[in-house]
Parts: sequence; structure tokens; C-alpha cells
Amino acid sequence: MRDLQKYISNRQAIDSAFGENYEDDYHSFKIGVLLRQAREASGLTQEEIAERLHTKTSAISRIENHSEDIKLSTLEKFASVLGRKIEVSIV
Repeated sequence: MRDLQKYISNRQAIDSAFGENYEDDYHSFKIGVLLRQAREASGLTQEEIAERLHTKTSAISRIENHSEDIKLSTLEKFASVLGRKIEVSIV
């Protein structure tokens, strides 16, 4: 993990655009990773999730890989299919 933090610090120092967008991009990435992990833990494929949500597999892939502009209602539906729920907190 130290190598990752070192990379991030160095990159932010030399690339102002990276530094400006890092936090937002990281949180979007993290949401997608959490959704994928929850799906895999539930033993479901992207195809199965898509079928249950009445959408295409490509839409599920986009949600898991590029979740920067995902609606809360979509997150809730995705979680519901997995038998889970979304918790939101303001810190």
C-alpha cells in the first residue's frame, strides 16, 4: 500500500489535473469495485444481474467499471438484486 500512496503523492505533485480529480475519481472507482465484489460474493454473473434488472450486460459492466454518474436508485436496485441494501452517510 505504501507504493500506491507514494505513486499517488508523486503523481499529484507533477500533474495538477490528476490531483484535482483524484478524490472524485477514486470514490467513483471504489463504488464500482464494491458493487463488483458484492456481486461476486453473491455468486452472480453480470449476465444474471442484467437479467434481473431487465437491462443489458454492458450496462452492468459500465456500472461496475465507470460508476462516476450512477443514480442512487440504480445503486439501490443493484443492491436489492443481491439481497443487500445501500447505506449512505455524510461525514
